[in-house]
Amino acid sequence: MLSELRTGPRVVGAKQTRRALSDGRAVRVYLAEDADPGVTGPIESLCAERGAQVVHVPAMRELGQACGIAVGAAVAALVR
Repeated sequence: MLSELRTGPRVVGAKQTRRALSDGRAVRVYLAEDADPGVTGPIESLCAERGAQVVHVPAMRELGQACGIAVGAAVAALVR
C-alpha cells in the first residue's frame, strides 16, 4: 500500500492532509505510529468523520521514504 504514495497523487504533512480531508480529496490517510499523538489524533478523528480509510505505518522515517522525501513524515494522504 505504501507504494501508492510514491506513484500516486499525494499530500504530505498534517496541514495539507487536513485540508485534503476537508475538501473531500483524501482517499486514504497514512499515519506514523511513532509520531506525536497530538498531531495524528485530530487527523484520525477527521478521517472517521469524513469516511477516509486510515493506514498505520510503523515509523515516520518509513512514511517519509514512501513519499519520496528525505525526512520523516507523521501524516500523508493519497488524494484524487
